[in-house]
Amino acid sequence: MAPDIEAWLNRGVGDAALRRAAAGLDLPVAIVAPSLGRWRLTLSPAPSWKTDDGLGDDEGAVVIEARPETWRTLLTAPVPAPGWQSFGALIRLNPGFRIAGAPLRIAQGLAALERLIELTHADLAPLPAPPARRDPALPLGRSKPVTAADGAEACLHWQEAGDGTPLVMLHTAGADSRQYAHQLSDLELAAGWRMLAFDMPGHGRSAMPADWTAGSPYQLTLAGYRDWCAAFLEQVVGRPAVIMGCSMGAAMALVLAAHRPDLVAGVVALEAPWRAPGRRSPFLADARVNASLHNPAYVRALLGPLSPAAFRDEACWIYSQAGFGVYSGDLAFYSEEFDGTAIAATLAAASLPIHLLTGEYDYSASPDNTRQMADAIGHATFTVMRGLGHFPMIEHPDHFRTYLLAALADIRRRLGHGG
Repeated sequence: MAPDIEAWLNRGVGDAALRRAAAGLDLPVAIVAPSLGRWRLTLSPAPSWKTDDGLGDDEGAVVIEARPETWRTLLTAPVPAPGWQSFGALIRLNPGFRIAGAPLRIAQGLAALERLIELTHADLAPLPAPPARRDPALPLGRSKPVTAADGAEACLHWQEAGDGTPLVMLHTAGADSRQYAHQLSDLELAAGWRMLAFDMPGHGRSAMPADWTAGSPYQLTLAGYRDWCAAFLEQVVGRPAVIMGCSMGAAMALVLAAHRPDLVAGVVALEAPWRAPGRRSPFLADARVNASLHNPAYVRALLGPLSPAAFRDEACWIYSQAGFGVYSGDLAFYSEEFDGTAIAATLAAASLPIHLLTGEYDYSASPDNTRQMADAIGHATFTVMRGLGHFPMIEHPDHFRTYLLAALADIRRRLGHGG
């Protein structure tokens, strides 16, 4: 087993992506396998490792400890099972690992630590999927001043493509409409759907949050989020739409269906939680932590390891460009306020088509979490998407496409628009 650990550490110190993620760091990482050995990896612009006699001081270090057989599973499994795919998953889901260290130090080194665990399976072949016919010039960017129910006004930006039944796409916390670029450019989808993906205020190319320059902390509420979405549907879309949202967007798609059924023709909820406590880390908006490294790494931990590397990088790149505090502020809604209990009975009493699609590697809104929502609604269709994580539409758009087309075909049929 020791040769496997040392081969993995050699990959780490020779990996250009890990070296970039470790820029400015001087972070010791103790790798511990009781009865087998200890190793000391130093994450820095020039990473290095050495064997450790165990007599050194672990103060200031991140410690990753597991039994030899647990290390063997991590390092040699052909495909990581859910709970084994990322540093974040090891912390939250895997009792075989003990991970210790000062929370601030872990946050400062999170990008490098995530890359280190990713290197245990970096050579995996992506899940095969037939490529869609896409035209990246198809979506057009548009902007319009929109007024919310409370009188607040913001110039909202959206991307639009296609013609037919409106399909409005809601982005995840801390991101923007670029997450739906692959669906917006899909020629088959554009032939039957008028697709619109808009940036919430403070996201992407939409106006910054109100009072931002005055120093007020940004915090998204259910009512505020709902009302911006309703305003976009009323003032831009102009008719009931199928709402497709992911993560906080999935939660809001269900809220809209419960609170504003006059605006909703159907729901495709990707990674919908019943509840999602604990996602609002204080280090998402901490001046001591580089948000452009930490926040994408916080996201990367949720991606499926069988998604193509280029798409996973694209998903994370969006998070490297978000406004300071926006991701954390969005999670006030997603992780602290949203509760499926408050809307499930209303949704259960309605006949609205609802499809709940959740990736098997998601631990923010896990399949079991979404299943609670499906069971409470009763008539919703629930599907676990094999090989996918928390951001299916961007981490592997071609594999996700099969699930999406099936859901949209069912909604179209139930709306009486043909097969």
